[in-house]
Amino acid sequence: MNPILFYGVPEGCSFGAIVALEWSGLPYQLCRIQMPEVVSSEAFKRVNPVGETPSLRTGDGRFVSQSVAILHHIGAAAPASGLVPAQGSAAFDRFNEMLAFLNTDFFESFAPLWYAMEHGLQGEALRGVKAMGHDKVRRAHAALEGLLDGREWLVGEHRSAADAYLMGIARWNHFHQVLDRRDYPALHALCERLQADPAVRFAHGVEHGEPVRSTGAFAGHVELGELLAQTA
Repeated sequence: MNPILFYGVPEGCSFGAIVALEWSGLPYQLCRIQMPEVVSSEAFKRVNPVGETPSLRTGDGRFVSQSVAILHHIGAAAPASGLVPAQGSAAFDRFNEMLAFLNTDFFESFAPLWYAMEHGLQGEALRGVKAMGHDKVRRAHAALEGLLDGREWLVGEHRSAADAYLMGIARWNHFHQVLDRRDYPALHALCERLQADPAVRFAHGVEHGEPVRSTGAFAGHVELGELLAQTA
């Protein structure tokens, strides 16, 4: 079986796993999960009891959830891709540091803004939550700029799965209009380089339902109902 990635739309952090799969060269399929309706449904909880994307059905039929675990799984399945550095190396430690920062501080900085939007906050409550969110996003960007420390990529001299994951979150700034990323030159240069990458453009096209050509080994979409019927 091909691995199947369950990705969330709109604007899911699962975007990074699509990019990583494209970079890996592994054959894979995608299953589109609408948020919040389908992702919180009892049907999808048969895939992921937490009701979150991304999730991955592996080639041997297991389900793996959480971006960090999925990205490590992809890297281990395609070691020649260099998406995850060799375990025990300094680059591997750096990779885990960067991925942990993105998965916690960077991701969480946008949480107040998503909360305000999803819960329809108004008036003083909206202003307070947005102010907190804007402050957190600016702090996280400043911290990431420092962590880059002149590097072209988050880890070493080559792209990694951490860069793929970064792109899925960094684009949320365009959605919430918090800051001008040009104020963070190293981060801005990295994001511009990623936005020009064919795999990133493919992932954008997939999310928006546009006709796009894979640069990897994408084998098409499958429907959630079809997959659940196969495992019933």
